[in-house]
Amino acid sequence: MPEPTQNVVDAAAVRRFLEQFHDSLCADLEALDGSAAFVSDPWTRAEGGGGITRVMDGGGLFEKAGVARSVVSGETLPPSATAHRPELVGRRWQATGVSLVLHPHNPFVPTMHANVRFFHAEIEGADDVWWFGGGFDLTPYYGFEDDCRHWHATAREAVGAELYPEFKAWADRYFHLKHRDEARGVGGLFFDDFNGDGFDHAFSVMKSVAEHILPAYAPIVDKRRDTPFTQRERDFQLYRRGRYVEFNLVWDRGTLFGLQSGGRTESILMSMPPSVNWNYGWTPEPGSPEAALTEHFLPPQDWLDD
Repeated sequence: MPEPTQNVVDAAAVRRFLEQFHDSLCADLEALDGSAAFVSDPWTRAEGGGGITRVMDGGGLFEKAGVARSVVSGETLPPSATAHRPELVGRRWQATGVSLVLHPHNPFVPTMHANVRFFHAEIEGADDVWWFGGGFDLTPYYGFEDDCRHWHATAREAVGAELYPEFKAWADRYFHLKHRDEARGVGGLFFDDFNGDGFDHAFSVMKSVAEHILPAYAPIVDKRRDTPFTQRERDFQLYRRGRYVEFNLVWDRGTLFGLQSGGRTESILMSMPPSVNWNYGWTPEPGSPEAALTEHFLPPQDWLDD
């Protein structure tokens, strides 16, 4: 007897969805920016696969925006993938996904990161191994409670009330700079190795996360993009961007997987902000909006009252 439909892996359907999502997301982000367009940079990978990296620089809203789609494959997995999954050793594999990072000009508009991805590995004589992953997280420079509540309410809508607490807590744990004992931002959703109640269910969760990315972010942009700012706020933005870089280079598993699997370095590091400062020993003035970020907004908390 064939397996139930919900357990049949349809990797081609995932690739089709991500290709369409990549195109529509870039068009929507160009409309949100209002004055700039993405430049497309197709690439291929000698070991198998390739992708398209699209970058927008110097827009009306975004100082830098990057949206990448990739489909990469290989005969053996890098150590970062097999260290905790020894059953993957020796399997042919394919990983496909879309990732984006948005770095705005205005310090009152948060940086945003999101990705959705699918991993599939197979070997003759054994069941396929597959899972979905992804999520979205918000990195404000100046905190607003309304923005945090909206962000997390949309995250709950994306995955439902049952999965939201688990994925929210996972984001709080994952987006944490251990060397500073500090959150990168106010979290959101993070999930990995997700099979759900079978392929159909897990795929639907991943699609819903993708489709809620802009509804989570665009209202915050519209509310904050015209807020006046001075060099003080700009300097703080550049200082806090340093934390973003530290996380991506030290702790981000996607960066490590991409580099260890022979991925395209330029595309892997597209998430880096265009300008950043590190100021030795700097601390914010007590009682300032800058101090409020780390004291009130960054500690993990329940942003939803109901």
